[in-house]
Amino acid sequence: MNKRIAVVGGRPSPIHGAKELGIDVVLVHQEGDYEQEILAHCEQVVHARIDDAEAIIKVLEPLHRDRPFDRIMTTTEVAGESTGKVVDHFGLTGVSYKTARLLKDKVAMRELLVEHNLSPVAYRHVTSAQDAVAFVKEHGKSVLKPAEGVASLHIHPCDDAASASKAWQALQDADVKHIIIEEYLEGPVVSVDSFSFKRRHLPIGYSQYRMNDKYVEWEVSTPSTEARKWLSELKEMTCRLLDAVELEEGPSHSEFVLTPKGPRVLESHARLAGSGAPELVRRAFGLDLNRMFLTVPLGIDTLPQVSPEPKAGAAIQFFVPTPGKVRKVELDLKPDVDVRHTKSGETPRVFLPFLFELGAAERAVVIQKHEGDTIPPLDTVADCVSGYVLATGTSREDAVRIGDELVAAVNFIVDPTA
Repeated sequence: MNKRIAVVGGRPSPIHGAKELGIDVVLVHQEGDYEQEILAHCEQVVHARIDDAEAIIKVLEPLHRDRPFDRIMTTTEVAGESTGKVVDHFGLTGVSYKTARLLKDKVAMRELLVEHNLSPVAYRHVTSAQDAVAFVKEHGKSVLKPAEGVASLHIHPCDDAASASKAWQALQDADVKHIIIEEYLEGPVVSVDSFSFKRRHLPIGYSQYRMNDKYVEWEVSTPSTEARKWLSELKEMTCRLLDAVELEEGPSHSEFVLTPKGPRVLESHARLAGSGAPELVRRAFGLDLNRMFLTVPLGIDTLPQVSPEPKAGAAIQFFVPTPGKVRKVELDLKPDVDVRHTKSGETPRVFLPFLFELGAAERAVVIQKHEGDTIPPLDTVADCVSGYVLATGTSREDAVRIGDELVAAVNFIVDPTA
C-alpha cells in the first residue's frame, strides 16, 4: 500500500512526482492559493487556513481515522507552528510545535543559544524605546527588528539614541508587538541547507547572497566562496543548532553572518529554503531536497552518510527593474536560453513560476511583468515579482557571471514612479 502524507501549504508545493514515488498526498491549503497544476500530484486537496492548527485538524481528522497519515509536513514559514501543533495532536514523527516555535521566536532562539554556549550574540527583548536606546548605548551599532519577522521586513539598523528611537517608532507604526534588538553582525551572510533523519543532521549545500540596502536578497548562489573558508565550523554549528532545537527530521535552512570573530547564527528554519535554493543545491551538489522532503522520512530514500562535494555552480537572480509602470520588455537572448513568460494580466499563484519545469535548463529566463504592469520597489523578498534568471556553471562564480549576462540581456522599459 502507498505511503500517505498531508502537506500543509507551499507555493509551489514540493510534491511533484509524489504519485510516481508511491506516495499519496493530501494537500491542505487555502482555497485559491495553490497552482492548479499541482492537483495532478495529489490524492486530494482540503481547504483550511494554513496558520490555524484547529482548522487543519478538523479537515484532517476524518481522513486520518479512515486511513492514517504517515507524516504531516510543511515547508512554508506561515504554517510552521500550526503544522507542529497538528503533528503533536496526531502523535506523529516530524517537526514538533516546540521545535517550530523555537525557530520562529528569535528571542527564544537567542536564549537557547546562550544555554548551549553556541554563537554568542548580544541581544535583548525590548518593550520600550528606552530599552532600545540603552542597548545601543551599551553595544554600539545594533539592529532592531520583529522577533518573529520574515522576508527582511522591518529591519532597522541603529547606532545612537535618535536612530534607536526612530526605529522603535517605525515598528510601533507597523504594529509589531514582539521586538528584539541585537548587536550588528558585520560580514557576509551565508546559509547552510541540511536534512535530518532520526536526529542525525546532514549539511548539504552552502550559499551566499547579494542584497540591497534593505537586506532584501536578490541573488542566491552556491557553493558559497565565502562559506568555504569557514565550512567545518559552519557544519558543526549547524548540527549543534539543530540538536539544540530538537529537530527530528526533514529539511532545514540556517543562516549565518561571517564576522571577524567567526560565524554567528542569524536565524534558522525547519523547512526548505526559499528563493529557489533547493534547485540550486540540486544543480551544484546533486542531491534533490524536494525529493528528499518526501522520501527520506518515509524510508523510500536513505539519508547519505556524508555531505556531498560540489560538482557545479548554480545561481538564481531576480530582476530588480526601476519601480514604475512597464511600457515594454525587450529581450536580446541567445537561442540556448529557455525563456518563459507568465500570462499577461494574471498573477502567478507561486513565487517562482516554471521552476520545476526548468530543471533541465542550464540557462533560463522567466518574465513575470508585461506592458501596463507595475513594478514595486524592492522592500521585501515578496517584491521579487518581475521574474528571474537561473544558471548552472562550472563554479559559483561562473554561474553568477552567466546570470549577470542573462539579466543584462533583458530590458524592462519603465515609466518610473514619481
